[in-house]
Amino acid sequence: MLSCFVKSAKNSVPVVIIPQADYPEWFKRQSSFIQQWFNDTQFRGEAGNISLIPDVSGKLQRVIYCISDIKNFWGVGNLPLTLPEGIYQFDLPTIAKEKAFTFLSRFAIAWGLGSYQFNNYKKLNRKPAQLFLSDQLDPDIKKIAEIKTISKNNNISELYNIPEINNIVQSIYYVRDLINIPTDDMGPSELAKSTVNLSKTLKAKVKQIVGEDLLKQNFPTIYTVGRASDDAPRLIDLRWGNKKHPKVTLVGKGVCFDSGGLDIKPANAMVLMKKDMAGAAHVLGLAQMLIQAELPVCLRVLIPAVENVISGNAYRPGDIIKSRKGITIEIGNTDAEGRVILADALTEAVSEKPDLLIDITTLTGAARIALGTELPALFSNSDDVAQQIIQHGNEVMDPVWRMPLFSLYRDSLNTPFADINNNSTDSYGGAITAALFLKEFVPDDIPWVHFDLMAWNLKPRPGRPQGGEAMALRALFSFLQARYQ
Repeated sequence: MLSCFVKSAKNSVPVVIIPQADYPEWFKRQSSFIQQWFNDTQFRGEAGNISLIPDVSGKLQRVIYCISDIKNFWGVGNLPLTLPEGIYQFDLPTIAKEKAFTFLSRFAIAWGLGSYQFNNYKKLNRKPAQLFLSDQLDPDIKKIAEIKTISKNNNISELYNIPEINNIVQSIYYVRDLINIPTDDMGPSELAKSTVNLSKTLKAKVKQIVGEDLLKQNFPTIYTVGRASDDAPRLIDLRWGNKKHPKVTLVGKGVCFDSGGLDIKPANAMVLMKKDMAGAAHVLGLAQMLIQAELPVCLRVLIPAVENVISGNAYRPGDIIKSRKGITIEIGNTDAEGRVILADALTEAVSEKPDLLIDITTLTGAARIALGTELPALFSNSDDVAQQIIQHGNEVMDPVWRMPLFSLYRDSLNTPFADINNNSTDSYGGAITAALFLKEFVPDDIPWVHFDLMAWNLKPRPGRPQGGEAMALRALFSFLQARYQ
């Protein structure tokens, strides 16, 4: 169990969660002491208000915390680093027992994610407060929890499942860590090493194709983009599961640093480019979730890992690369490198005809212009799959937004010199044209989902500290559980 959670309730302090709409009636039922305390401390029961209530000896007796809505579980995400160090447990006095354990599970996830601190290079000022999980539910609710019940209407698990809470939180910690680590310690070779270490823990298998071997085994786009770095480009290939189970293949963009290449980025656009491997971090985190949940799938994870830097042998604007699929790619801009390395990875992914193909990328600034930094863009050739992912994302408060594969924009990728250009001739619709580029390497008969996301919190929010962030992972985990469990 993660250190932010404990199994013993000894000396735990109740955290009473009150939705803002329930506060007036709840307040009326409180003792004169509590009512006087709230009046004296000017506690108004507004969302985000915290009241620390002492006993007669001055010791902390309980915490009252108001949230905007019972479904907005993120509200508790700031508590671990706001409350004094100690052990706490949730109390939902205004919520019906049959609904309580769904909300408790989600509150526990928010608590766990709000406990995250990146301490690889900086000493922490304090430890997060801890949450007691093991026996929060009364006997009636525990009986329900012992029976694995899944809603038939939306296939969303309603269980209070401590192993699953740990799995989700631990996996997101892993994603955040990978993104936050600077490229000097998380280049292509270190990303591969992290994947190997993860595979040992998960009992998965990993192989790599590195450097010149990429050319020998026909992965020219990955090699060409990454060849200028002194950390050799590579294709990382992780496998797990029974071959008889449905094939699910994940592809993650692994650009460990993106200078823009010869079309070099300005300094202010380069400062966060350690996060350009966040797609790789996401597919590894999702793989960890799926494997630890023992989902009955045949899982494959493909990560083209490169640095896009400048050297005498860096690839150039105007170069033409013959991809693994045989499609020739003219390089209109060396800063549109992510889609180039993904071309060969996707070609390899579809060669096994997976039941479902998902790629996750930090592909375009255009997607951020369209949707902002906190809402991932989803593209798909399957209406059914896209709608299900959106539904699950809304249910677990991990939203995504579908954008169109608008085929008329494909013309902007035409060039007289090759089959396709990696850069659109039109300055508009950049997220769409990037997705249409990738679509060239995925046949229509394979259900495919493409994510273009920020993977970074520009400002802290409850449960989501500033820095690297896992986006759409809980939505995908919920969707895949419903699809294959």
